[in-house]
Order: sequence, then structure tokens, then C-alpha cells
Amino acid sequence: MKVIVIGAGILGASTAYHLAKTGAEVLLIDRKDKGQATEVAAGIICPWISQRRNQAWYRLANAGARYYPKLIEALEKEGETDTGYARVGALSIHTDTEKINKMVERATNRLQDAPEIGEITKHDENHTHERFPLLADGYSSVHISGAARVDGRALRDALIRSAQRHGAVLIHGDAALEVQSNHVTGVTVDEDHYKADKVIVCAGAWAGQLFQPLGIELKVSYQKAQIMHVQVQESYQETGSWPVIIPPTDQYLLAFDHQKIVIGATHENDVEGYDTRITAGGMQEVLNKGITLAPELANSTFQEVRVGFRPFTPGFLPVIGTVSGWVNLITANGLGASGLTTGPFIGSQLAKLALELELDIDISDYDVRNAL
Repeated sequence: MKVIVIGAGILGASTAYHLAKTGAEVLLIDRKDKGQATEVAAGIICPWISQRRNQAWYRLANAGARYYPKLIEALEKEGETDTGYARVGALSIHTDTEKINKMVERATNRLQDAPEIGEITKHDENHTHERFPLLADGYSSVHISGAARVDGRALRDALIRSAQRHGAVLIHGDAALEVQSNHVTGVTVDEDHYKADKVIVCAGAWAGQLFQPLGIELKVSYQKAQIMHVQVQESYQETGSWPVIIPPTDQYLLAFDHQKIVIGATHENDVEGYDTRITAGGMQEVLNKGITLAPELANSTFQEVRVGFRPFTPGFLPVIGTVSGWVNLITANGLGASGLTTGPFIGSQLAKLALELELDIDISDYDVRNAL
């Protein structure tokens, strides 16, 4: 079977990888637009303490978190040692002990259906600070041992390399869908034509442009994120094993090897066009919130700011499946801020959908028609 995957972010890379492993003939196409969500993202894999009440979202996020160890093990067996993934645990911090107790209760209630949560441990202020020495005073925490962090860029590259080892071909260019009546027959990239049995669109914030010529209006919006990388003093050792920090605000702190700390992120909704500028206001917001959490970051060395666009579909719930009214056309979109949690798993399901295999979840909750 010949399958074309458009978009080589975490979702497209995972889809191509899973297809190629089954022996499908895979062409992965990417336009390399600036602002791809995966290119800039550093993700926290810890959906179990979320207060989001949407059960369909939680089922998907939980399945995504559960899938990671299996995927990483498979990649490592193929020689991919730099996947960007590490199960370092998470500290969900708060100054209010009652809120801490509620988090423990929420995680404990979910433990039966999600043993991958691991151990749930309450930490007082001193122990919390020992776990993440940069933190401000006054925070207690819940430690979730099964939580992990992932570097989106590193994992995407590992998936693509593995897909290529299994025969997938990656090309860079501007793809357009080719159709005959209501059949999608392949794509055109610049002046080259490629035929396929199935075409899977994983183009995130840019997917609407691909569907427009077919008269399909895909309701995908996007949110701009600015994420800062800094480096702390060399006196801090073993930063790569520090847990991720989930504060009560919409920010986060991730520690990586070599004293690197990632401070994220802005959530900018009213952005005109694909504005990838690093703005003074965005940097100020990230720094103000980051330094409030960890005052010693004020003395860190600035490295870079990355800018990306998180794609959202209506109801902030992803859509996954075939495109109604069109033959051989499959898509997924709207992964939003949980793209790194859910993307690899959803990619595995898109591959199964293209190969007409039984899926691991019921995707009726994520009907593509919800975004059309």
C-alpha cells in the first residue's frame, strides 16, 4: 500500500513511522514552515492530575501517556538513543495544602485505571525544594513518579530516522491534494505528482489551506506559544534527572541535561497570521512567571526563545478519522497543548486506520465532522 503523510511534526512523524514498520510504502512531505508546534515544544507527560472535566480528552491523553514506554523501547531497540524522552517524574506544586490534598485524591482515583501513574507521594516544602533546588520557598507538592518529559524536536527526528530505515521517504515542499471526483488520488509537490492509496493530512495549524481547494472548511485555529531556554550555574548538577514542575498557573519548568531549564509558555490567542516574532511582552510574561516560581533563574544565562503555534479544533478536543464525503482522505488535528502527550499514540492509530486495522480506542468521540 502507498500512503502519503503531509506534515512531519510529531503526529505525521509517528504516523509515517508506524506505517513504514508494517511495510507500507510511505512518502512523508513537509513544508518546513516556521512555527511548527513540535519544532519548539518541550512537553510534560502527566495527564493524570489535570482538572479538565472532558472525559474524551482524558481518555486520549491517558492512552498517549500509557503508549510512551512501549514506543521508546521500540525506538531504542532500533538504535535511537536520543529520543528526548525521560521518565523523571513530576512535582505538582501549590502553596495551599488543601489543593495538594485534592491533587492526591484525583491522582489516586485514576490510579486503578492508569497504573503507569506510578507512586503518588506528598512532599512538604523542604522535600519539594530538595527535588527542585531552584524553587521559591513556600511550595508543597505531589510527586507523580510515572510522569515524564519529552523534547518534541528530538522525538520527531528519532521517529523520522526510524521511518526512513524502514523505507519511508521524506521530501520538503508545498503539497497540494490531487482529486478525481470525490477520490483523493495523491498529491502534487511543486511540479511533481505522487500517487497514493491513502493520503493522511497532519498539517496542524496549516491544514485548512490544504483542504480549501476541495471546498472543505476545516475549523482549526491556533494559539501562539513563546518558550524560553536558559542555562543555570554549573554548581547545579544532574539537572537532567530533576522532575518537571507543574505550578497552579499556566506555566511550567522543565530541566534538561547540561543545566538547561525550559520556561514555558505564553498562550496568545489573538495573533494575526503566522506571526513567529519573539516579542518583548512574551518574554516578559515568561520571565515574570518563571522567576516568581524559581527566583534563581534571574541569574541564569539566556539561550533562546522558540515560537510555535498550537492547533485547536472546536471544543478544544482533537479530531481523528476519515474526512466525510471523500475517499482515501484521513486527518487528525487539534492536539493543542497536549500534542506531545497524544501525538505519538494518535499517529499509531492513523496508521491502523489507513491500513484498515482494528484501532485501540473508539474514535467516535473525535469525529472529524466536529471540525467541518
